[in-house]
Amino acid sequence: MTPDEPAEPNAPEGSTEDARLGPSLEGVDPVTFQIIKHRLEQVTDEAVEALKRVSGSPNTNEGHDLMVALYTADGDLLTGGVGFLHHYLGASQATKRILDFFGDDIGPGDVFMLNDSYTAAFHPPDVYLVAPIFYEGELQAFAANFVHVTDVGSVDAGGFSPNSTSVFHEGFQTPGLKLVDGGEMREDVLATVKNMSRDPGMLELDLRSQIAANNVANERLVSLFDDYGAATVDAVGEALIDQSETAFRRRLRELPDGRFETRQYVDSFPEDRTFTVNLALTKEGDQLTYDFAGTDEQSEYGLNCTYWATVGGVVAPLLPMLCHDMTWNDGIIRAIDVEAPRGSIVNAERPAPISIATVATLQTCNSLSTLAVSKLVGASETHADRATGVWHGAHGGYIVEVDQGGQTTVDVITDTFAGAAGARAFADGVDLGGELVNVVSRWANVERHESVLPLVYLYRRFVADSGGAGRHRGGVGHEYAITPYGDDVDTFETVTFGRGVEVPQSTGVFGGYPGSTIEYTAFRDTDLWADGTDYPPTAEQLSNTRQDNAQWGVTTFDTGDVLHVRLPGSGGYGDPLARDPDAVAEDVRTGRVTPATARDVYGVPVDAEGSLDGSVERTRDRLRSERLAAADTVGAPVDGVDAADVRPTGDRLGPSLRVVADDTDCYTACADCGAVLAPTDASWKDHVAVRTLPVSAAGSAHDADDSFELRQFVCSACGTLLDTEIAHEDDPFLESRLL
Repeated sequence: MTPDEPAEPNAPEGSTEDARLGPSLEGVDPVTFQIIKHRLEQVTDEAVEALKRVSGSPNTNEGHDLMVALYTADGDLLTGGVGFLHHYLGASQATKRILDFFGDDIGPGDVFMLNDSYTAAFHPPDVYLVAPIFYEGELQAFAANFVHVTDVGSVDAGGFSPNSTSVFHEGFQTPGLKLVDGGEMREDVLATVKNMSRDPGMLELDLRSQIAANNVANERLVSLFDDYGAATVDAVGEALIDQSETAFRRRLRELPDGRFETRQYVDSFPEDRTFTVNLALTKEGDQLTYDFAGTDEQSEYGLNCTYWATVGGVVAPLLPMLCHDMTWNDGIIRAIDVEAPRGSIVNAERPAPISIATVATLQTCNSLSTLAVSKLVGASETHADRATGVWHGAHGGYIVEVDQGGQTTVDVITDTFAGAAGARAFADGVDLGGELVNVVSRWANVERHESVLPLVYLYRRFVADSGGAGRHRGGVGHEYAITPYGDDVDTFETVTFGRGVEVPQSTGVFGGYPGSTIEYTAFRDTDLWADGTDYPPTAEQLSNTRQDNAQWGVTTFDTGDVLHVRLPGSGGYGDPLARDPDAVAEDVRTGRVTPATARDVYGVPVDAEGSLDGSVERTRDRLRSERLAAADTVGAPVDGVDAADVRPTGDRLGPSLRVVADDTDCYTACADCGAVLAPTDASWKDHVAVRTLPVSAAGSAHDADDSFELRQFVCSACGTLLDTEIAHEDDPFLESRLL
């Protein structure tokens, strides 16, 4: 579109688009428009840098467990910075709450604090600080940010509270208070907040780093107003919101209408059960609807999400997957509806505990949205390369509380932020590749943690088979171990709140296998410091000692005790028997895949050095035949309709399923052999070969509860793996269907 052509439908009145420079506004030339747009983005980038530089928390300045964004004077998202993307929605609701509650009592230099989950925040340690930005006496915008603060006085140190059974156990929470008044710290309020913390000095530093970030955002935005005028900047901001809505709705119209079902499980150690979270994504026209109907009731422990946490959870992966070339703002959110049953684990009712939400059910919402959107884009030839297996499906984080020399220190081990990137439609996932919903997440060096805590790392190493198998392999995760170190340590305790132990969380897509399960093990009274003990200690040396499950609760460690944690890899993409044999051999050589998994899952017989030890073609033919021979049910292709009778429609349900048609009907067909599997008005999974296996068949490091199974859905004509599910044995098949 040139400046003289009519505007795109739904574009703001007076907007135009330059072929080289993109959208602009009447009265604002394209160059100025782009300068203002990029300076708005730079505001949040500089604020994030200030936040990290002032903070002393490894969670913030190393793990990047943070978010900074700008909001309009009405509290709508204007532009977001890096960090955990699900917090865009929480901070928006926090800003709107401040507007409603404080009204005319909002002035220049004010900073407001909010961390109540039943108002806007996702759990109490994630504190939002919201600052109004005034120019020439008028409220123009807000800057808002969050970090996971060190400790807010919950029943367990650090804010994740495995022992809480009520929100009233989870520490200091406010639905909104003024922390800074006209540029002056309210010392009474600060003292009250610090009074609830085990580590008040670090808590204050957290809050001051957030104030610094908002100050930088304020200064940079006021400078932008000085250069171009508040009215012009505001007009560009509103145009960017409208244009993101236009661009996102245009993208949705490029995708096929359909309904895509996904499911995951949240294992609750203290309740000795798993919660089922069902999500169906429906795309019709230019609208997305996320529906959690059928999800289990809320937990008695802090795994629960409030509604806005669930909304943020499903929106976060959508942004890098479908909106990578758009400004992330409220325009995108306008095209999304989220339906979550009240009283469920995705929409808990007060006073249900919620302190573990961000690493439990909220992260499950991240993963389910990733899977559903992958199925949606996988149904499009144009956008299929955006599909991915689940990235880093479960955090393996924990809190360390140390009493040493009369001083209490509460800190976070950042290894969980290393993550593992999911396999993509065109390439393997990145080993230790972070998180899809936080593209700048990272972990601290070993030396960083050893310098501030009395501990020693014994090892950090890749875990073989942790990445889900597939045509493209999921990124592998790692395992590590720590032990207390020092003579003057009074107590050394960990607070753990693990999930993903009973069932894998990093689900694959389009036939890809899941990543590994998680382990938390305490090895007791080891000979770690005795003469002759290897460093790092071997698995055999550790396994000869007493072992305790350290998945949940507060665990005390003494000298010689070791905490071992295994983190998950990510989900695979496509049939493992389609993987390049040379890539499998290289994975074995580098220790990312075991020889047994190479042979039994990938069909590549190799020795321990990765050298071929047999015929790949014969091995894979045998495995395809075994899939069919061992199937629990085998559906026949559509009677009387074969590949010669149908024509392609251009529609698909993933890389291995095509939609074809004859003169009267449409069908789902195998893309590999052309077999016509089922009418499109029926569930194709009811018409193919279905084989169930123990989850451990996905590779080593995949031990799971016996009530869960790995389901293979196989073309009954050629043995191609079309889809996999990790499912409870009683749960129905998941469906994907074009509308």
